[in-house]
Amino acid sequence: MFAMRWEKAAGWLAVILAATAACAAPAASPVISSDIDRFWQAYDQVRAEQEPSRQRELLQKTFLDPGTEGLKAFMQAKGYDAGCYVDAIRNYPKFWASMRAKTFALKRRGAEFEPAIAKFRELYPPLRPAKIYFTVGCLRSSGTTLDDKVLIGAELAAGDETVDLSELPDKLRRRLGVYFHGRPADQLVLLNVHEYVHTQEHGPGTSLLAQVMYEGAADFVAERVTGRTPPLPYMQYGREHEAELRRDFLAEKDNPSWSGWLYNAPDNRYGVGDLGYYVGYTIMRDYHARAADKTQALREIIELDYRDAAAVRRFATAAGIP
Repeated sequence: MFAMRWEKAAGWLAVILAATAACAAPAASPVISSDIDRFWQAYDQVRAEQEPSRQRELLQKTFLDPGTEGLKAFMQAKGYDAGCYVDAIRNYPKFWASMRAKTFALKRRGAEFEPAIAKFRELYPPLRPAKIYFTVGCLRSSGTTLDDKVLIGAELAAGDETVDLSELPDKLRRRLGVYFHGRPADQLVLLNVHEYVHTQEHGPGTSLLAQVMYEGAADFVAERVTGRTPPLPYMQYGREHEAELRRDFLAEKDNPSWSGWLYNAPDNRYGVGDLGYYVGYTIMRDYHARAADKTQALREIIELDYRDAAAVRRFATAAGIP
């Protein structure tokens, strides 16, 4: 009898302890970041090898082949291959040395996004789940998406003004200098929400107007979620020159190319890159401000089909774009 009671008591104790441990355990991170560890293992192997073909083999075996779905999606989205990684490792050792600890610090911050995702879902209940990957690229993108995947390039997203850019080509050094001056590591949640918005959108656009709206929507919705806008020059310059930018943009809005307004270096005609983000942000801002039902307006911003020229035109007209 005593043994039976003890077994029951022990069973209940095990249940209680398991429940207590579950309650005390921190929330699981929504971020998959194992690529960062594998990259640095491959990095050390590549640096220790002199033969280029062998360097590519090591990079492929240690980093690319066992990489996450996120790494493979990032490579597909940005055209990365083993060669670009090996070239970056060989040519920019000071950059990587200054970034190494920062990327590992980024890994520990995955749990920061849960409150923002919960807020996003509160504002937009149909929110579809997306996987977030912290991975490593070839210095071309701090963040992008592919299907339901948010893809963060840790070698850029983890940066700040202390990163050593001295070995980089002039154009890349200028561009990243501007970017790192905004301390992207401090804006990690904002960056992830911006990209998370893209996983909900229908795009990209097929014209300059559609694409700036596609990007501006992500900035505007991310502001609704986080209360912040990117601390980048395009936001400051845009606020100071909004009328001029709107005038110039209207003359070009139907162009099939957006190279003058998006994804460009700061050596364009304004001396400030990516001003299309700000133009698109103002279109969404104005549409939302005019709407009587703000919840519905936010939903329309997210659900607009940016690939549909007629739908984009109707939306832009409602936002005050002639």
